[in-house]
Amino acid sequence: MNSDIFKELLLKQGIELSARQQEQFRTYYHQLIVANEKTNLTRITEEDEVYLKHFYDSLTPIIKFREMISNAESLCDVGAGAGFPSVPIKIIYPDIKLTIIDSLGKRLTFLDKLVKQLGLDNITLVHSRAEDAGRNIKLRENFDVVTARAVARMSVLSEYCLPLVKVGGYFVALKGPKLSDELFEAQNALTILGGKIEKTCEFTLPDSMDDRTLVAVKKIKKVSNKYPRQAGIPNRKPL
Repeated sequence: MNSDIFKELLLKQGIELSARQQEQFRTYYHQLIVANEKTNLTRITEEDEVYLKHFYDSLTPIIKFREMISNAESLCDVGAGAGFPSVPIKIIYPDIKLTIIDSLGKRLTFLDKLVKQLGLDNITLVHSRAEDAGRNIKLRENFDVVTARAVARMSVLSEYCLPLVKVGGYFVALKGPKLSDELFEAQNALTILGGKIEKTCEFTLPDSMDDRTLVAVKKIKKVSNKYPRQAGIPNRKPL
């Protein structure tokens, strides 16, 4: 998949890229590859794979949960790495207020340079563990949508992400295939953390064998001040 095919596939999904947006994705790809030579940001480096498995994949929440994302005024991305899914979403919806949380300073250094080169504003980069961010009064229960892309199991991700979501907002997880056992395992955590699964969507990326699952969890009540627990505990002892 190259830039032109990417544009055509998005158009079929009701997303029309402007010339500027198309150029922003080209710049994103170039800067990712250059930075990846010095900093381990991704193992995916071929142009067709980056456009499919990073850019297109990052936009699937818009494709599948359009109203949920388009109505959001604020979005937080937990463990964004090289900016996925939040920076591609920001390119499509430039007015959204974006906060990116990551524990590695090298990634944030890359993202700081990247968003300036892309001409994106209203972005806050936070150097923090997700558990610490969830206890920060400036971030806690402050976002319409919180995203996370395959960084942990749902029971763990829920404790990372739901404390950051406003009541009435959504936590959207971008996951791989065959998620039923993982979702069942996460039910206790979701109940404790005030979340309820609103939608799930299974699909395959275009012209590939790559299966994906999107999960939208609605925040229906405030989270107890006990959560998130101290850094490292959610992963070692999931709820």
